[in-house]
Amino acid sequence: MPIRTPAPQQASLTEISKGLFERACIVIPDGVNRATVDRDPFPDYVGWGRGAYLYDVDGSKYLDLNNNFTTLIHGHTFEPVIEVARRVLKDGSCFSNPTLHEINLAELLCERIPAVEQVRFVNTGTEAVMFAIKAARAATGRPAIAKIEGAYHGAYDWAEVGQAGTPDTWGAPEAPITVPNYAGQPRSVTDDVILLRFNDAAAARRRIAANHQRLACILIDPVPSRAGLLAPDDSFLAAIVETARQYGILVIADEVLNLRQGYQGASARFGLNPDLICMGKIIGGGFPIGAVGGTKTAMAVFGGSGGPPLLPQAGTFSANPISMVAGLASMTAMTIEQFDRLERLGDHLRARLRQVIAKYEAPFSVTGSASLFRLHPKPYAPREYRDAYLSKSEAETMRLLGRHFKKHGIILPFAAAASLSTAMGDTEIELIIQTFEHALAYEELTL
Repeated sequence: MPIRTPAPQQASLTEISKGLFERACIVIPDGVNRATVDRDPFPDYVGWGRGAYLYDVDGSKYLDLNNNFTTLIHGHTFEPVIEVARRVLKDGSCFSNPTLHEINLAELLCERIPAVEQVRFVNTGTEAVMFAIKAARAATGRPAIAKIEGAYHGAYDWAEVGQAGTPDTWGAPEAPITVPNYAGQPRSVTDDVILLRFNDAAAARRRIAANHQRLACILIDPVPSRAGLLAPDDSFLAAIVETARQYGILVIADEVLNLRQGYQGASARFGLNPDLICMGKIIGGGFPIGAVGGTKTAMAVFGGSGGPPLLPQAGTFSANPISMVAGLASMTAMTIEQFDRLERLGDHLRARLRQVIAKYEAPFSVTGSASLFRLHPKPYAPREYRDAYLSKSEAETMRLLGRHFKKHGIILPFAAAASLSTAMGDTEIELIIQTFEHALAYEELTL
């Protein structure tokens, strides 16, 4: 029986979005405030979101697989978050003094995540990574960090190094080059970063050992998203932890995105035992947030015990009550049952996508776990960044696929993780599968 393909949306006029972008370009460099905003050739301006869907100012409705870069685990306008944020906002949005709300959210995170005994809240995932690296430096007295080639960790100088290498710049496999992330990035920064290739356990041991005297930490996303949404090998994670412990180097797990891997987070899921964990996105319920958590020993640098701390940390909006209560409402609603349900949806989706690929013998593969997935225009799923890197023709294929999904009412992130939300169900999963099959069946992609 032929599949029931989704009818394409009636092509909407985009004059409102186009006009807004033209206005924005006058007062905002490049017209946007985030380099990650998709423009083809200009962004669609959002009017509102409801549940699993968003609506743009031109009147189009889309299933949202971006969810503000995986932040909205409950989709848009989640009622428990709206209710508590509205109630608390009436009492004040921010104070210089602490509130009960920050204790409540900290207690939830410490209860759930095995490696987290204490927490400090900041405003963004970038800040969480920045202060975790600073904490490792303060604890060890060493300046350098090791990180995974191609992995994204926000906008802190040292964390950015090596995230945008290309075949022309990334160097030999046994010695990845610390490619600067922007023009003028100081050489003193790149000199203090050691790049490791994901899932290469033997090379990781060698490079960590060779640089151990100056390494403060190893920064690792257990499932590097921007680098391909890669699955970790047990042997690789073991090599990272064992070698770090041997030389007194701290292990930092960046779970800003991947905390949604399960009720206890990504490290617990994949058997990584870090000293510090960086958190963000889903723990804020759709409001700005970041957090550094870890063992009491690792977190001790933030405390002064009556004197100045080894690492001062502050922020005007850190632990603001709106983010705290919204995060608590969102995380409280993310029960074990809800995580399990999302994982079942994700498993079903990934399996069906692979079936479609096999049916048409298409040069695609699928990566991801739990509520995350990513399509690659490659016949074999990548295991590290260099495998996942898109050639010019592959990037064009993914651009065509994104346009096809958009035509059929779905926002598919370009070269990034797509995410499910608790607002989705079987109807949305079938829409994704049918839309992908329609693209392959009617050869709408340049393959």
